[in-house]
Amino acid sequence: MSQFDLSSDSRRQRKCTEGKIRSSSSSRSISSGEKSPMKVLSQNRTPGSSKTPKSTGKTNSGKTKKQPKTPKTPTAGDRFIPNRSSTQFDVGYYKIMNENSTKNEEVDMRSPSQVQYQKIMNENLNGEILSSKIISYKAKPPTAPEGHQNSLRILYTSSKNSQCKKLTRHIPQTSDRILDAPEILDDYYLNLLDWSANNQLAVALAGHLYLWNAGTGEIKQLTEMESSDAYISSVAWVREGNYLAVGTSEGVVELWDVFKEKRLRSMTGHSGRVGALSWNTHILSSGSRSGHIHHHDVRVAQHLQGNVAGHTQEVCGLRWSPDGMYLASGGNDNLLNIWSAESGRLIPQSQPLYSLTYHQAAVKALAWCPWQPRLLASGGGTADRHIRFWNCNTGSNVQSIDTKSQVCAMLWSAEHRELISGHGYAQHQLTIWKYPSMTKVAELTGK
Repeated sequence: MSQFDLSSDSRRQRKCTEGKIRSSSSSRSISSGEKSPMKVLSQNRTPGSSKTPKSTGKTNSGKTKKQPKTPKTPTAGDRFIPNRSSTQFDVGYYKIMNENSTKNEEVDMRSPSQVQYQKIMNENLNGEILSSKIISYKAKPPTAPEGHQNSLRILYTSSKNSQCKKLTRHIPQTSDRILDAPEILDDYYLNLLDWSANNQLAVALAGHLYLWNAGTGEIKQLTEMESSDAYISSVAWVREGNYLAVGTSEGVVELWDVFKEKRLRSMTGHSGRVGALSWNTHILSSGSRSGHIHHHDVRVAQHLQGNVAGHTQEVCGLRWSPDGMYLASGGNDNLLNIWSAESGRLIPQSQPLYSLTYHQAAVKALAWCPWQPRLLASGGGTADRHIRFWNCNTGSNVQSIDTKSQVCAMLWSAEHRELISGHGYAQHQLTIWKYPSMTKVAELTGK
C-alpha cells in the first residue's frame, strides 16, 4: 500500500469521528433544550393564575435564574368591608322596621299638626338615631387608660371662647307707640283696624276714617260720613296696599285710592251694616248684619257677582285664603263656614263646603296659616274662648285650646312659626303662641 492511500484513509477516519461527535452533541441539545410553547400554555392554562411561567434561561454557572414573584393583593385599602364590632345592628333594624311601617300605611289620616308633633317627638326621644350611620368601615379607637393625659394637649390659646346663643328672643313687655283713638266704637262684631303692605294703619273712629303712616308718623283724615248717625263699620286694604275698602252702617261699600285721597266708587246692595270685608285679587267679599255675603268685581260696572246667605245672624268674620281657593266666614250664629271657589273662578260656590258648629259663641277671629295653606285658625267669643285649628281638606278639627278669654283677632308669624291672638273680656291681653305646641311665648297686657 502506498503512502498516499494511508493518508487518505486517515482523513476519512477523522471525518467519521467528527460526524459522530456532532450528531451526539445535537441529540443532547434536543433532549435537554427548552420546552415548546404548547407545553407552556398547557401547564399555565388558568388565565387568572397568580404564578408567572418560569424562565429556563441559565446563567454562566449553569444554574436557573430566579424571577421575582408578583406582589400579593394588598390586605387593606381597596375593599369596603364593614367592621362588625362597630356596626349598629339594633339601629339598622329599627330604621328598616320604621320605614316599612311608613310604607305600609296607604292613607295618612293624621292632620298636619299631628305629623309635625310626631316628628318633633321622634327627634327629641330618639336623639341622633335617625341620622346616625349604621355600617362602620373602621374600628373604634381604643379608650385611653384612666388618668391618661395627652402629651399634645393645648397649653395656651388666644381664640375667643364661643358663647351659647339664646334660643328665645327678647319680647318687650311695654308698647312701642300709643295712639289716641277717641270715639272708637266698642263693638265686638265690627272690624275697625287694618294694616297695609305700605306700612299704613287705617282706623275707623265712628264716622271718621284716619290713616297713620308708621314710617313717618304722619296722620291724616281720609273721609267722613255725611250723616251724623252713620258710622264706618269695617275697613280692608287690598294686598298691594294702594286701595282701601270701607264698609258703612248704611250697607254701602266704598273703594278709595289712598294716594290720590279720592273715592273711586260706591257699591250698594246690602240691607244692613257691613261688618266684614276681605279681598281676593279684584274680587271684594263683604258680609253684613243680614247674614248675606256679597262678592263684588270692582273692575266692572255691574259689580255684584254673587250673593249667598250663609248665616242666620250677622257676619262678623270674613277671610280669603292666600291662594284664593277658600273663603272662611264666621257669624253671630256660632257657625263657621268654609266656601270653595269654583274651578277657574275667584267666586265661591253657592253652598258652603263645610259648616262647622264646634264654637259656642260668635266666630269673628279668622286667620289662614301662611306656610300651611289648608290650615285655618278660628276664635270664639266670650262664651266659647277657644282657638280651633281646621284642616280644610277634610273639614276636621285638628287642635283646640282654651284661652280663658274672648278671642277678637288673630295673626300668624311665618318668620317665627307663631300665632298672636288679641283678646277682650276678661283679660284684654295679647298672647303669642308657639305652633303647633301652642305653648305661650309671651303675654302682653299693655300695662
